[in-house]
Amino acid sequence: MIDRELHAAAKRLLDLCRARGLRLATAESCTGGLVAATLTEIAGASDVVEGGFIVYSNAAKQSMLGVPAATLKRYGAVSAETAVAMAAGALRKSPADLTVAITGIAGPGGGTKQKPVGLVHFAAASRDGRRLQRRRLFGKIGRRRVRERSIGQALALLEALIQ
Repeated sequence: MIDRELHAAAKRLLDLCRARGLRLATAESCTGGLVAATLTEIAGASDVVEGGFIVYSNAAKQSMLGVPAATLKRYGAVSAETAVAMAAGALRKSPADLTVAITGIAGPGGGTKQKPVGLVHFAAASRDGRRLQRRRLFGKIGRRRVRERSIGQALALLEALIQ
């Protein structure tokens, strides 16, 4: 079950997309489909949500979204560059008007000094060429909380892209 704050943010985003005639898709790594799940928790979301890509592995990022191997090698899976490539790939691979991508380290392990647990990169893209990206360092707040906060950031980024 989605908490009330995320539910309200998802409903607001869906209503905004409906008012503008926009459809959206997600490209998710560390959230594993939770952004799409949050949106589709709301009845009637199918008139806005086109679909989602869960691309947890580098191979999936490459094969499903066309993220270049060179991007993954040079910058890593958890990077602004990879998030941007994921958002662009979701636009290419779906009929959606807007996409959001999330890649990060939810923990509890897997972090490094350069890329600590709680680091998440976000990117959003629209068919008209607008792009936004964000980097958040949530810290070691626990896997569940990093993923929940990432859902909120992804919804907010899409809303900002529409405004």
